[in-house]
Amino acid sequence: MKKTILSVLFCSIVAAVPCSAQLLYKISGNGLEKPSYIIGTHHLANVGFVEKINGVKEALTEIDQVYGELKWDEMTNPDSVKLLQNAMIMPDGKTLKDVMTAEQYKKLDDFLKTKMGVGLSSPQVGAQMNSMSPMAIVTQLQVLMFMMNHMGEFDPTSTFDQYFQAQAQKNNLPCGGLETVSFQAKVLYGGQTMERQVENLMCLIDNEQFNSQMMEDMTNAFYAQDLDGLKKAMDLKLGNSCDSTPEEIAQLIDNRNADWLTKMPAIMKEHATFFAVGAGHLPGEKGVLQLLRNAGYTVEGVK
Repeated sequence: MKKTILSVLFCSIVAAVPCSAQLLYKISGNGLEKPSYIIGTHHLANVGFVEKINGVKEALTEIDQVYGELKWDEMTNPDSVKLLQNAMIMPDGKTLKDVMTAEQYKKLDDFLKTKMGVGLSSPQVGAQMNSMSPMAIVTQLQVLMFMMNHMGEFDPTSTFDQYFQAQAQKNNLPCGGLETVSFQAKVLYGGQTMERQVENLMCLIDNEQFNSQMMEDMTNAFYAQDLDGLKKAMDLKLGNSCDSTPEEIAQLIDNRNADWLTKMPAIMKEHATFFAVGAGHLPGEKGVLQLLRNAGYTVEGVK
């Protein structure tokens, strides 16, 4: 089944955890002197959920370094923040009115009024959003929609992803990133035509109920530590042009997974490593877990 582009982007709930459910895996064999670990994260999850994942604290005492998709300190430095801000702005001084029809612009304005109480006519909102790219607005609205359904759950000052690198720093261990901020900015905000970005924004608005339910299903599966359920939720489709193309899935998920597998062997061989990456990157035939097994490693869920 195809993934919707929004489910792939959202990549990245307290339920009974099935015995076979896992978010944390041990990587061993294939010449490794010490095992490494990999955990699937949810970028908006409550950091307290770490306490419900078996073996995390023990694993963090057995490793020599922590790697995320990005190195957190680099992501939050002023140069990176400026780079991300620039990546979210449309080129050549264009505004939303330059790339959207009057009908599309009104639809976005009405949606913002419904969700935030103010729309693009507000001087503050207009100044902030009129120059943002449609894809940047999609990501902002996804966070807004999640937070409206999970009030008080997400703390941007202490995130689930940040937790593992923070623990490493407390233990005086080095941290690293599998990607750079500039690379992720290009993938997230520069990988599509402006027309496709506008279409994705309209897809989010026109299919609000579907997308909200999809986010809930993905989040519930994450909190249940159910990677199969997460992949099933990611693979839901609408059967129209809102479904992401194979090329879009490859750009956002598959190609990145394959690229990480070119880096992880050397990283693990040099130092036992705790990897923390979006849970949507782990399952499936092209997921990181299977790619590690294909490369000759033993990958086991931590009980």
